[in-house]
Amino acid sequence: QSGLYEYKIFGGLADCPPKLCADVYMDLDFRKEWDRYVKELYEETYDGEKIIYWEVKYPFPLSNRDYVYIRECREMDVDGRKIWVVLAKSVAVPQCPEKPGIIRVKSYKQSLVIESDGKAGSKVYMYYFDNPGGMIPSWLVNWAAKSGVPAFLKDIQKACLNYSKST
Repeated sequence: QSGLYEYKIFGGLADCPPKLCADVYMDLDFRKEWDRYVKELYEETYDGEKIIYWEVKYPFPLSNRDYVYIRECREMDVDGRKIWVVLAKSVAVPQCPEKPGIIRVKSYKQSLVIESDGKAGSKVYMYYFDNPGGMIPSWLVNWAAKSGVPAFLKDIQKACLNYSKST
């Protein structure tokens, strides 16, 4: 009824071991190099808590969106299987006020699970929700579901292959 979508993504990343995949996903500085939608991305500590600020480029004539969120990555052992879990959610932080001309995404939640595919790659599961605010045209929603998400998986796979070269 709200017109908003929750996304569940299942995918495989060949030739990207799970630890490498998790490292690439958590490396904000490297993400600025491979994710063409990042306008600004950094981590700051406020009141002892690490907070991430992320501004995402939206296509003209739409306004960019920004996120202020916390996240945590845990490496877990489940019945002998190593699984990496990344959880993220939006938070309100007075030290990160809204910027003029940019729409703040106040409702954001993401869960990411990465494990071995039994070969040299990873199986990836992601649950994602955000409320981008404003009026998002249906063509952009359709593009995100049909093209944007698969393109993101290809981009992160390519980033994994280039990660060892850049570090």
